[in-house]
Amino acid sequence: MTTTVIPPAAVGSGRPAHRDGNVLRWLGAYTASMVGDNVYYLALSWAAVQAGTPAQAGLVMAVSAVPRALLMLGGGVLADRLGPRKVVIGSDAVRCGAVLAVAALLFTADPGLWALTLLAVVFGAVDAVFMPAVGALPARITARDQLARVQGMRGLAIRFAAVVGAPLGGLGVALGGAAAAFGLAGLLIAVSVPLLVSVRTGEPAPDDRAARRTPWRDLRDGLGHIRRHRVLAPLIAVIALGDLGFVGPLNVGLTLLADQRGWGASGMGWVLAGFGTGAGAAALLLAVRGRLPRAGSVAAVAIITGSVAIGALAQVADLAAAVGVALLVGLLAGLSGALCGALLQTVSDPAHLGRVSSVAGMVSLGLAPLSMPVTAAAIGWWGTGPVFAVSAAVCGLGGVVALCVRDLRLAELPG
Repeated sequence: MTTTVIPPAAVGSGRPAHRDGNVLRWLGAYTASMVGDNVYYLALSWAAVQAGTPAQAGLVMAVSAVPRALLMLGGGVLADRLGPRKVVIGSDAVRCGAVLAVAALLFTADPGLWALTLLAVVFGAVDAVFMPAVGALPARITARDQLARVQGMRGLAIRFAAVVGAPLGGLGVALGGAAAAFGLAGLLIAVSVPLLVSVRTGEPAPDDRAARRTPWRDLRDGLGHIRRHRVLAPLIAVIALGDLGFVGPLNVGLTLLADQRGWGASGMGWVLAGFGTGAGAAALLLAVRGRLPRAGSVAAVAIITGSVAIGALAQVADLAAAVGVALLVGLLAGLSGALCGALLQTVSDPAHLGRVSSVAGMVSLGLAPLSMPVTAAAIGWWGTGPVFAVSAAVCGLGGVVALCVRDLRLAELPG
């Protein structure tokens, strides 16, 4: 496959990303979509609990993961073939329509679990297309030397959505039930569509052979691009190890730890707030500074140090100390995650970026969540301390890989 390069003049305005109107329109669209997602998930969980048993509600919440995992790689192929901007616009339009349709149905009738299950499946299938395109889009809207700053801005949007989305969803449920909350989610996602339409992108030069290639061939080419790349292949491994060691303790493990320590739900909320504050601070640092030198080495050190903090979290009995440790975990995880994301975008061939993003998404959203039930079962057998220690070792191994692979260790962000 012929390598295609985005012409430097095609993207970016010569201004820093946080002063670029094109990037800010994208950021507004992304933020609205993410807030809508958070409202949607709260509305879905509330409606499912009201319509069925807790076990049935759990099944409804989990069912979207299946099409997302199965179709994610195909979504990356589609993003590279059609262009990520078109795919994101289409995905948000479909998600908006599906959520508003269920809102209207709930306003007029009581359809039961079948409508919620269908919505979850549709949402998961569209997410499989949406997420690789979202990962590939920043490289098309700004210059390469601004990608780290854009990753920081994206991290701030995610933290903002997490803080604002749940209260908005709760307000919608309080005012008009699940139907109102679904309606609010749909309207928030709808806000993103005209903003995305106004975003300008730099597209790779057309490849005349694309129409003659099958999607399967495109997928193989994308996987081959990752496998042969001296930075991408180990970077994907680092992301996989980091997520596998991080997701279980900070989701299931933290709940069990709070119960054992007697912190209660409010204490767990404070620990999560500490983590979110740290991650937000890391995102703000990159958004303001724009670039950190020796990105590969800094990411490796952040992963290793953060893994030590993860292990220490299970050894802390005092709630205030746990909040401090969680803040450190969030700061280091947010920093390493943003740097890995920026490196992923800068070293990838732009023509393969959707497929590269889909593989990274499969690792984070397909493999890493499998660690949650394993973590819960292991804590039941051996307790929180040993399980957090093993998880920290797995996470830290990712940092060791980054330090040992010379090309990744010396990787730099453009500046």
